Amino acid sequence: MIKTAFITGATSGIGKATAEIFAKNKIRLILCGRRKERLESLQKELSKITEVTTLQFDVSKREEVSTAIKSLPENFKQIDILINNAGNAHGFSNIQEGNIDDWDAMIDINVKGLLYVSKAIIPQMIENNTGFIINIGSVAGKEVYPNGNVYCASKFAVNALNKSMRLDLNPYNIRVSAIHPGLVETEFSEVRFKGDTDRAKTVYKDFKALQAEDIADIIHFVITRPYHVNIEDLVVYPTAQASTTILNKNQ
Repeated sequence: MIKTAFITGATSGIGKATAEIFAKNKIRLILCGRRKERLESLQKELSKITEVTTLQFDVSKREEVSTAIKSLPENFKQIDILINNAGNAHGFSNIQEGNIDDWDAMIDINVKGLLYVSKAIIPQMIENNTGFIINIGSVAGKEVYPNGNVYCASKFAVNALNKSMRLDLNPYNIRVSAIHPGLVETEFSEVRFKGDTDRAKTVYKDFKALQAEDIADIIHFVITRPYHVNIEDLVVYPTAQASTTILNKNQ
């Protein structure tokens, strides 16, 4: 039976890489994001090997989430796998100098966005007594670091929500898992540093960071375990990284 996966933040980084590996394994895809051109390009590419539909919306907008999911074509309405991947970091300041707009953006997307999407999809999983939810967290949800304050808080929330979801959904045979990556070389730092590509590049300089494909491969491994197996909480670092603040550069 063909499975259907719903992936938020599918237009770049981990979300895009996950869509690609899922497509190669004949999983039907619902790709979600804010950037229409990227969604259309990805759909055109992956439709050659699997069924694909796209939804353009902002996960932080409750009504947009609800409207988009209700608009799904009939053959995409039963969602077997939810990948709560959409998230971002904005700014890198100490708490006393932090930008409140940045705080709002991180909480709205990383926490509320995850909740809004999950709220819209979980009822059908309960009705079907089956489903798999993977929440993409971060090592920042396990250990804080200087100037990480609100971003870390949002990812600690993801960690807590993942654990709570697993408890609440246990009676309904729904698997819930979180993957918490360390440094992954994506557009993450470019967004955090407001488009300052030079500064963003320094984050991944002089060591081998994780790649989006590494995390996508792990996600695929997790979802393909026998149904009685749930890898509930997985932390992944590049070899050069020992913690959120300890990094062996110039290897």
